[in-house]
Amino acid sequence: MELALKSFWPVVDRSWKSMRAGCDDASCHNTRLMRYIPGGRAGIQSGGHWYCSVDCFVRASRAELASLSDVYISEIPRIPRMSMGLTLLAKGYLDAGAMRLAQTESDLRRENFEETLIRLDLISEKQLAAARAAQWGYPVLAPDRIGQEVESDIPEYLLQYSSSVPLQYSVKAKRILLGFVFGVDHSLLESIEKITGCRAVPCFITPTELAEQVKRIAASPNRKETVIEDAGAPERMSRTVGRFAVEVAADHAVFSGCKNHVWVRVSGRRGKVDIIFRFEGLGTAEVLENLQFRQESGSSFR
Repeated sequence: MELALKSFWPVVDRSWKSMRAGCDDASCHNTRLMRYIPGGRAGIQSGGHWYCSVDCFVRASRAELASLSDVYISEIPRIPRMSMGLTLLAKGYLDAGAMRLAQTESDLRRENFEETLIRLDLISEKQLAAARAAQWGYPVLAPDRIGQEVESDIPEYLLQYSSSVPLQYSVKAKRILLGFVFGVDHSLLESIEKITGCRAVPCFITPTELAEQVKRIAASPNRKETVIEDAGAPERMSRTVGRFAVEVAADHAVFSGCKNHVWVRVSGRRGKVDIIFRFEGLGTAEVLENLQFRQESGSSFR
């Protein structure tokens, strides 16, 4: 009998060790047994990693937040091959005399050239949108596509920041059509694709169409949005994310950088929350803390 028990023990020991290899937080002292206890925590999935508890998730998230916030994305201004004036001339929307008049008025009033064109009624909003679309190499939206009801889970704050609005949103087709007024924000498009898993397609619309479409946007149910202007250091940010993770009984989290913002989506049994951290520029002490933390601890989200 004693021999039989000894022969059985290595199998039990191997099973126990495999259960201990669950959480991807290197500091975790829990085991995978938590998964199988009735009423136990289901854990949080982020990227290709699983964390057995909110505490482990918060510890691991510090590295990702440090990586995204120590040097926020500074998008290089796009300089079109042709100026707006030359683009309007090429399209026949403006003649040389009208362009000279607009340039003179713009200089005298210290006003944006495009604003002067609209104020003097030299071109229409639609013509200006078509010219911007030609400069950027994207289409301009057909008028009959404006005014459709769209349910959106994209943070309103980020949409306002980039002067954009969803025109179509198909979860089934995994596609979002996004209308921009002044220029395409590629960092927003990349963040939307990472957070939602849908392909984000840009086009150009007029300011009037933007205002009209905003009225047709319905927020997705069981979702809230919070913007934190004073983000602070990664440790503080991770605690904030942790509080929301508890609030929604989180089981999934995604992180993304969007220009001078960090967008975190945490979702669970009680809904989902989009947390937007904004950075006007980090102080020297915070930058050094972020860099030191990244050197000491690699991000397990990557």
